Amino acid sequence: MWLTRFKELPLALRVLFLASFVNRAGMFVFPLLTVYLVRDKGLSLGEAGLLISVGSTGLLVGSLLSGPFCDLRGRRPALLFALLLNAAGYLGLSTLDGPPWTFAALLFAALVGMGMFGPACNTLIADLTTAEQRSFAYAVSYMGTNLGMSIGPLLGGVAAGYSYHVMFVGNILAGLLCATLIAVWIPVDSRRAAEDEGGKGLRGRARHGALGHGHVLALVLVSFFYVVPLIGVEYALPLAVTTVLDEPTGLIGIVYTINSVAVVTYGLVFEKRLPAYGTKMLLMVAGLLWALGLAVLAFALSLPVVLLSIVVWTLGEVIASVVVPTYIADHVDERRVGSFMALNGFVLALARLVVPASLGFIWQSHGVGPVFFALLITSMVGMAVFALLRIRTAGPAAPHHQHDVSPPTSLEERHS
Repeated sequence: MWLTRFKELPLALRVLFLASFVNRAGMFVFPLLTVYLVRDKGLSLGEAGLLISVGSTGLLVGSLLSGPFCDLRGRRPALLFALLLNAAGYLGLSTLDGPPWTFAALLFAALVGMGMFGPACNTLIADLTTAEQRSFAYAVSYMGTNLGMSIGPLLGGVAAGYSYHVMFVGNILAGLLCATLIAVWIPVDSRRAAEDEGGKGLRGRARHGALGHGHVLALVLVSFFYVVPLIGVEYALPLAVTTVLDEPTGLIGIVYTINSVAVVTYGLVFEKRLPAYGTKMLLMVAGLLWALGLAVLAFALSLPVVLLSIVVWTLGEVIASVVVPTYIADHVDERRVGSFMALNGFVLALARLVVPASLGFIWQSHGVGPVFFALLITSMVGMAVFALLRIRTAGPAAPHHQHDVSPPTSLEERHS
């Protein structure tokens, strides 16, 4: 039973999942940032869009910084720094009143923190799980994150309706609560101790890792073809529902609720079966589900089709979101897991930066149909490339040293 498996995970991981959920549920600001900049700061829609685009490069920078920060300073310091930087950026954004470029700089700082958090979280999961626990842990993490994301915009809308300052305060307090949970319950990671204890074993794997990580690098880069549809439907579906289908804005909440319910349902039902299949087969199935879900949107857009498509492509989303970080954790040398998780986060951040603008251009020039058709083609290209890719199907190439998860004080004493 999944509850039993959840209890078998280290306490530090269960706290991390709770912190990630609270962090996502407390993300009040980002979904409503355009509204805040236009209504409260008096910017035009064009200025607000440009500012958010410039600030969003912080997601890319944060993703790239996460790996080196995890490797040099540790996993827990990376998580704490990410949360505190995000809170500081939003604090400045809510209180300072300067020229537009100051808003862009503060948003950039806040989103560097947001970009760092996810890869650092995935790296810590890799550290604290066995190979048997790993796919389940990533599935639980993804489910919690999605549940938080479904609650956050709703709570943010209520807070913003009362006051934009309440919206910012709620976001900042949620981040500080997460930082407190992590500081108290998640141990200082023992990277140096692991190297000392592993000794020759780790040094031997380092040589193998330097020569043998090409297949992991290729898999992460090709996963971009599955991330594009994810960001694409996140951008296009709300617009299609409200403008093309002329449905009320409140229906968008139902769309996201269905997606979140599907993520939780699929995660619990299918995760246990995923290890029985090879990585390539799972990624091919994920692409097929994306293609089927997008095909009906491209050729027969209607409200029932939208609701049906969510049920189909969400399963592809869940499979890819669990398989990719699990593959990284299973096949990358321990000292380079942080860098590869950061690269995985960078792929997501890059899609968030380029996909909305690209789809907006297609929509404006050719209409909504070609938008979903472009996403369909992208997922099919991903399937084709994964079919040709050399993906290892054997067990982990470099088993991880599973860190002890005793209370922080005794852990530090043991490795001092």
